[in-house]
Amino acid sequence: MEAATKSDLAAYCAGVAQRAKQAGAQLSVTAGATKVAWLKKSAAVLRASQAELAAANAKDLEAAPGYGLTDAQVDRLRLTAERVEAMAIGLEEVASLGEPIGTLIQSTIRPNGLQVNKVRVPLGVIFFIYESRPNVTADAAAICVKSGNAVILRGGKEAVHSSRAIVDLLMQAAEETGLPENAVQLVETTDREAVGEFLALPEFIDVAIPRGGEGLIRRVAAEARMPVIKHFAGNCHVYVDAAADLGMAEQIVVNSKSQRMGVCNAAESLLVHAEVAAEFLPAIATALMEKGIEIRGDEQTCKLVPAAKRASEADYATEFLGPIISTCVMGSLEDAIEHINRYGSGHTDAIVTNDLSASQAFSRGVDTSAVIVNASTRFNDGGEFGLGAEIGISTDKFHARGPCGIEELTSYKYVVQGNGQIRS
Repeated sequence: MEAATKSDLAAYCAGVAQRAKQAGAQLSVTAGATKVAWLKKSAAVLRASQAELAAANAKDLEAAPGYGLTDAQVDRLRLTAERVEAMAIGLEEVASLGEPIGTLIQSTIRPNGLQVNKVRVPLGVIFFIYESRPNVTADAAAICVKSGNAVILRGGKEAVHSSRAIVDLLMQAAEETGLPENAVQLVETTDREAVGEFLALPEFIDVAIPRGGEGLIRRVAAEARMPVIKHFAGNCHVYVDAAADLGMAEQIVVNSKSQRMGVCNAAESLLVHAEVAAEFLPAIATALMEKGIEIRGDEQTCKLVPAAKRASEADYATEFLGPIISTCVMGSLEDAIEHINRYGSGHTDAIVTNDLSASQAFSRGVDTSAVIVNASTRFNDGGEFGLGAEIGISTDKFHARGPCGIEELTSYKYVVQGNGQIRS
């Protein structure tokens, strides 16, 4: 029975992937106007289906206690009228973005008269594995299709009814607007083994994108037989330089850490130059502790902030995703850069300074997907960067780095135009 079940699962996953491959080939030549029509129709259908979405979401909310979800996780699972409207607006925003496919990236004419064109094309088929947030289902479908890719969505079991209802509506819109069938597919089974089956199908799937906990991402990176766009952690830093405006620095640190603590671009570590530590650390510690944030610092921090706890080596490498921040006093800008490159995750790192040379040295020296100068780490986001939307933030260096918008979900090919040239 077990062997038969595994065989059935493998056949199911292969069938989904094959259909996605076919849809991806069709999407690669689908007119941009068709994709825009689908996005706008999908937005309208979502708005008109509030009751249907609420009924599906109620089933997920009812089952939530059985999955051991925290209050915060249940809140992320909830589909309110405002969140449905936000999904619809998100689809319309993606629709308003320029058409990426077929864009001429670069064109040169060789001495022999050959015209060499570099043209943007889709990746093909994206396997997207994500956490239990129903709105991500619509967001991911929108950005994948806009960039000409078919997508296989594998959401969390906690949101299975909500995700199914959303995808059904997107498929309804696809049928009405002529979008290729199976451009968007939701994995129907909640069997964890299905992920492994899909990751073993590089002949159909071009890239896997995991979005969730570190355990999931490491599993996908280890098992995938196709490229993976990923980030393992968001251990983000704010460095307050000797030349910082300390009032500005306080606002930036508080926002970076506390505006939303459970997200990957929230600050997890605060570094302060020794020249301003005595003035800045007591003030920022008070501001952070008023928000319930625990300070874990080095010896100098603990001397200046008696309420701080002594940080361990592990604390400096930890993504807390909650009300804890590691803190360390730095002897120099170079020390701060070295600290970040040693303990950071290459996600987002900020400097607060009025010294142009310091900001330039920090920007060159820190190995990260986004350097933020005199602003909150929370701005490392596709929407905030003007990309319109994102499917995740990559800490990889190959293919895509930072927020992954529609261009990051494309590749390119060369189209060479001649008039009879032959090579001698």
